[in-house]
Amino acid sequence: MPAKTPLQIACQQVLQEDSSVFSIQWTDLPSELAGELTPSCLLERYLDAIRRMTWGLIRPKVTAVGISFGLFGRLSLLCFLKPEPEGDWLALRICGGLLVQRDQCERGELAFRCEPLPDGPVRVTLRLSDYCPLLLGSQRPSVVRRWLYRLTQATLHRLVTVRFLALLYRELGGGLRRVETVQVRVREGRVT
Repeated sequence: MPAKTPLQIACQQVLQEDSSVFSIQWTDLPSELAGELTPSCLLERYLDAIRRMTWGLIRPKVTAVGISFGLFGRLSLLCFLKPEPEGDWLALRICGGLLVQRDQCERGELAFRCEPLPDGPVRVTLRLSDYCPLLLGSQRPSVVRRWLYRLTQATLHRLVTVRFLALLYRELGGGLRRVETVQVRVREGRVT
């Protein structure tokens, strides 16, 4: 990619018909930068980036049973089972945390993929699917709850993910580049 071309990051965040969240972000990295990048390596870098981007307020903790994102290392905001391969994805199934609706704790996942594209680059993707945030309250959230979620948790998730992908590009040797987000449509739903 020419140096003056912005780094494009594709994004979509929607509330699906059942009011679960689907969020996907990806960028295409030159194969010489992506090298041997794998979904497991991507997950490790993501966990490190979460800690750094939140100035240590959110600390991912890896245990034998899974991963938790703890506020100040104590309050578990999101808990995941240990990473499991699903085809060419590495998936972390949500299993609890303060930010999840109690009756939906066994639902949703955060997944990572590094996919070589036919024309040379490697597409690096992060996907959050079937997530039921506590802020929405139920499968029929009020307008106020939808806006509260959109202005807080949805915005933070998108910001962190886009920033992570830009940071990944820079750390792999791509240098500093202006970032341009591009809206994509992968699933149907209400934009959030």
